[in-house]
Amino acid sequence: MSSPSHRPVHQGWLMANLLAQLAFGLLAMTIGLPSMQEWPAIFGASQAAVQLTFSGYVLTYGLLQLVYGPLSDRLGRRRVLMFGLFITLLGSVLAALATDLSTLVIGRVLQGAGSAAGMVVGRALIQDLFQGPERTRVMAYVGMAMGLCPPLGTIVGGQLHVGLGWQANFVLMAALAVVLWVSAWRGLPAHQPSDAPQAHWLRAMLDAYAQLLRDARFVLYVGLLSMTSATFYAFLGAAPLVLGSYGVGPDGIGFYIMFVPGSYIVGNFLTSHLVHRLGDQRMMWMGQALTACGIGLMLVLALAGFNSPLALALPLMLMGLGNGFMVPPALAGTVGLMPALAGSAAAVAGLMQQLAAAAGGFAVGLVSHRDAVNLALVMMALCLLGMAAQLGLRRVLRPAGPSRLQG
Repeated sequence: MSSPSHRPVHQGWLMANLLAQLAFGLLAMTIGLPSMQEWPAIFGASQAAVQLTFSGYVLTYGLLQLVYGPLSDRLGRRRVLMFGLFITLLGSVLAALATDLSTLVIGRVLQGAGSAAGMVVGRALIQDLFQGPERTRVMAYVGMAMGLCPPLGTIVGGQLHVGLGWQANFVLMAALAVVLWVSAWRGLPAHQPSDAPQAHWLRAMLDAYAQLLRDARFVLYVGLLSMTSATFYAFLGAAPLVLGSYGVGPDGIGFYIMFVPGSYIVGNFLTSHLVHRLGDQRMMWMGQALTACGIGLMLVLALAGFNSPLALALPLMLMGLGNGFMVPPALAGTVGLMPALAGSAAAVAGLMQQLAAAAGGFAVGLVSHRDAVNLALVMMALCLLGMAAQLGLRRVLRPAGPSRLQG
């Protein structure tokens, strides 16, 4: 690892560089969402087929994180990050030039595969370069950036779609990939690769994953996180369609989507102040209750005929707040069960979250969205699966005593 003496002098630029590398993948994921409501007509395809442009990105974005992490330990952080940005550049160019849906899906898959490097390597570099309270402060900035990316991506994507055409979104991402490639090359420190033999590293990695998967607590924590991600990404994948049926064009979608990530940021802030008093498990149950209430209220309003953008967005502020209560303690529990395997635990949890997110994003493409009813039913089903995982976790943790209940 790089020691503090090897840090670049301008830490403000370093932090901005790291945040940009981490945020790039989420920006690339969401910037094309406003265009999805028009792609079926443009490409003569079904909505379910168009959803593959989203779920395909999310799938490779999660899956490749398991690969980039160990590779960055052995080959160096910067080298792996620059390789990922190059793959993202290729995918963005291919998507911008696509004349059929299959080519667009391949471009999005490549975008996801390359962008995954930024998420993994960015987190690893924060661990390398910052310590103690300084590391916590940088992680707080990361959390805020992650919450802002979905609404920012949809707002920018919608404006570009209307003003310059849907291809402009991918041209922008290609340009940003070039900028970030140069920023990584010139502004990030070179991490010294590990000298561990390849065979030993691979065996240790597989053993760690097997040990984690044998722990019922870990599996249930991951299940809870996965269903939370699936619920949010089901909303993210179908919200443009529902809002389109309410007369909202691509340039307005992001302003309604931002209600949920905005309340998620507030939930994270409140959790940092309340968790010491209420405990992890109580915060998580409060989060589940708020999530279910938000989705349920959206469903009731839709069934009652209140078909308006605010009837979709305002109730789901409760879901965003609830997710902000649930995710931090669930993540802490996931990596805290076996501290020696925290890195492997984070990789598995990240992968499963993205797989579940891809499934949620694809599932909403299988039903019609003339109003918010079907979206609410899909989201409620995923929420109930998350509750089932949390009930199982409560039963597994109960014999361990109060100290174990704090994650």
